[in-house]
Amino acid sequence: MAHLRNLDIDLLRAFATVADVGGFTRAADLLLRRQSTLSLQIKRLEDALSHRLLERSSRRVRLTAEGEALLPHVRQMLDLNDRIVGRLNEPALAGNVRLGTPEDFATTHLPNVLARFAQAHPGVQLEVTCDLTLNLMTRFRRGDFDLVLVKREPERSDRGVRVWREPLVWVAAERLTFPGQGPLPLVLSPPPCVYRKRATDSLNAARRPWRIAYSCASLAGQHAAVKAGLGMTVLPKDMVPAGLAAIERREGLPDLHDTEIALLSARKLSAPARRLHEHIVRSLEDVGTA
Repeated sequence: MAHLRNLDIDLLRAFATVADVGGFTRAADLLLRRQSTLSLQIKRLEDALSHRLLERSSRRVRLTAEGEALLPHVRQMLDLNDRIVGRLNEPALAGNVRLGTPEDFATTHLPNVLARFAQAHPGVQLEVTCDLTLNLMTRFRRGDFDLVLVKREPERSDRGVRVWREPLVWVAAERLTFPGQGPLPLVLSPPPCVYRKRATDSLNAARRPWRIAYSCASLAGQHAAVKAGLGMTVLPKDMVPAGLAAIERREGLPDLHDTEIALLSARKLSAPARRLHEHIVRSLEDVGTA
């Protein structure tokens, strides 16, 4: 029988964290370790598996083919480890974690993720704030959040961990009649808003006239206005509510490029905040990235 090797959970966590943030400096901050220690842990894991897992460059660290294949299994092992430890030994994990998130994401994909975390760690109090991405970023820079989920252009930033990819679509009530010559009526959030900018930029590029028919920061208010036939809006493809429908391409509307959701973390995280960071990344990765 071949000799079996036991993998060290600390080494696996180091590998997954470096893969998440794309570099050793940020990963070392999150894990409260020296970069030299982290590099040594990755080397030990590579030696144990007899495969190179990361390609290091001056700007960014990238996964090798072997690293890409290993990462999902590492996440499963970390998730199982943390569930066992959380259930048996960590009822004492306590403190507050301040999380900022866009409203639409908070009302769809996030509740089940946070519910599972709360069940595993009843001593941790979550303070969740919903707002527009640019407002969240302003408050995050002020130090108001430990973690923040933000919408951003794909591949435009090395900061943070991508946890969700969002194909965007034009959405309207079925009875909405499109004007033949006049400007298209839009139902959007007031600035600053990623979806608003995406909608108006794409229409301007296509030289399609438009007007703001209804502006409301509330997601429920926007949905109600669109259902009433006041205009069309832009939503992620898998967040179109009942009673509304994605507009078919034959209507001549310009394509909308994808956006993505990234998770950013403060420089110094408490133990509960680090645990929530890991939980969100692992929970959303399986269903939200492509």
